[in-house]
Amino acid sequence: MKYLLVMHMDPVLWEGLSVDEQQAVFTGHGDFMKLIKESGELVTTQALAEPGQSTTVRVRDGGPMHSDGPYLDTKEFVCGFYLVDVETRERAVELAALIPDARHTGVEVRQVMFEQGLEM
Repeated sequence: MKYLLVMHMDPVLWEGLSVDEQQAVFTGHGDFMKLIKESGELVTTQALAEPGQSTTVRVRDGGPMHSDGPYLDTKEFVCGFYLVDVETRERAVELAALIPDARHTGVEVRQVMFEQGLEM
């Protein structure tokens, strides 16, 4: 089963961390990636740009409209994810707890329901 482990960022919280604490998060991601690569559970991982660099597209009255910035006006935002292929939901939750971000904000665990347009 594939699960998306979604990481959220709170910029105020991040800025409140010491340099050592921030470095521990970066180091922790390196350790986590090594672990899930070696176990064969990593499918892919991506880090995302901060929301100020995004564009939101909506279709209204038959035409597209876009605006700069995030869809929601909130301090937290999705900053990246790991896609893992694991035997059980419990394993996905176990892995999510190993991601350094879980100590500061949270990691959302969501099962992938469709892949390449096919039901799993």
